[in-house]
Amino acid sequence: MSGSRVVALGHYQPERVLTNDDLAQMVETSDEWIRQRTGIATRHIADDESVADMAAGAAAKALAASGLVPADIGQVIVATCSAIDRCPSIAAQVAGRLSIPSAVCFDLNNACAGFCTALATADHTLRAGAARHALVIGAEKMSDLADWTDRASCILLGDGAGAAVLSAADDASIGPVVWGSDPSRNNAVRLVDAWQPRFAQEGQAVFRWATSELPAIAAQACERAGIATTDLAGIVTHQANLRIIEAMTRRLDLRDDVVIARDIVGSGNTSAASVPLALSKMVERGELPSGQPVLLFAFGGGLSWAGQVITCP
Repeated sequence: MSGSRVVALGHYQPERVLTNDDLAQMVETSDEWIRQRTGIATRHIADDESVADMAAGAAAKALAASGLVPADIGQVIVATCSAIDRCPSIAAQVAGRLSIPSAVCFDLNNACAGFCTALATADHTLRAGAARHALVIGAEKMSDLADWTDRASCILLGDGAGAAVLSAADDASIGPVVWGSDPSRNNAVRLVDAWQPRFAQEGQAVFRWATSELPAIAAQACERAGIATTDLAGIVTHQANLRIIEAMTRRLDLRDDVVIARDIVGSGNTSAASVPLALSKMVERGELPSGQPVLLFAFGGGLSWAGQVITCP
């Protein structure tokens, strides 16, 4: 096979919704303060649900939509930085819950860039012929990592999961990946205190980096796919902050009708889950037409980035 394609998507979010007004009862903040700085209005928060619960929920929907059976899946990758499980991996737990019998299963941590990194890893596996179908999931319970006394960080975070089923195909619809990292800035986004990790970041430094350096790297993903940014039907970036998304996309040469993901408004920052979560919801709502090129691009702790152009299923 010459490549692979995304054949189905699925997503899962907890029922509990935490509003900005709810947060104003917990820390010194307000709905206006949060919206002006982040664009976020609400976020979904898991109570008893684990990372594995949410990952399996999204994966089950994607697998059902793919028309495949569990035995068809040869690889399961879960991108996450919030799972406390070390062994068995979240991927192995998902395989067990979905009765996937003999796939290679592993978790991947590239922070918020994790899903796009995992998607490229699965694409390479299928291109090499080591499997014919793969299940790629981004799942996070960022609420476990939130410092609920720190208004600068707790207002950002949400929980959820998104999943994609990939199949080997002659008519490949996943373009070459652009990925990398800048380890000189690896403290800009981090988890502190190894025994009770908490999310922390240097917000202004990340904003400057994301808006000044990443648009050119994102455009490289289009170049490697053999298209111009003006050919894109949509863009799904990591949902870190609405101000970052808007600043990044303004620097790309886009048509006026390009659909830009803004799931950050209702879901908050869900780290590695943000790209597949937003993508699955947009496809489900019919906002991204089948067969059209969409740029996926994510960035986060490391500081790392990964992105590729795909064709929507």
